[in-house]
Amino acid sequence: LEIRAKVTEYVRLRIMAHRKESPGQYQNCSVFRSNTMKFMPNFFQRRSLEKIFFCFPDPHFKKKNHPRRIVSDSLLSEYAYFLKPGSGRLYTITDVEDLHQWHLKHCRAHPMFRELTKEEMDADPCVKAMFSETEEGKKVERAGTQKYYAVYQRLEYEDAEGGANGITADNFFANDQFGVSSSSD
Repeated sequence: LEIRAKVTEYVRLRIMAHRKESPGQYQNCSVFRSNTMKFMPNFFQRRSLEKIFFCFPDPHFKKKNHPRRIVSDSLLSEYAYFLKPGSGRLYTITDVEDLHQWHLKHCRAHPMFRELTKEEMDADPCVKAMFSETEEGKKVERAGTQKYYAVYQRLEYEDAEGGANGITADNFFANDQFGVSSSSD
């Protein structure tokens, strides 16, 4: 899913060229012009994705435009919904350090993701691909600008006994939680 018409067309043509060069291959990729932030639930089922990539997203520098950033608390919950628990991964790469810090802050704070270690990222071939094989990655490399990246794995909270963070229907309104007390003192 891509919101920019020129990028969508470029990716479509690249996919067609790869399919022509290698008949029978590249059948599992596609591009569609749409606003991911609004319409992603219309395209994917729960736990259906193994990987989500955010490669050099618009940094929306102005503070008033920060809600438009592709990584936010509410959107991370949506991405967690679509990623396969335990194996699903969220990849981020940018050449804007402030945006990278934003990604780190929000992804590290989200209870459904854990950041991969340097060793885990080094072992993941997708990291190398997004770092040096994307058109934007090559452009940034030619400019000599630094790239900042991180990878997060979708955790399996709701699959663990006791549900998310040990909260169940039985203990949701446990005594002295959420300012609720059942004592009649």
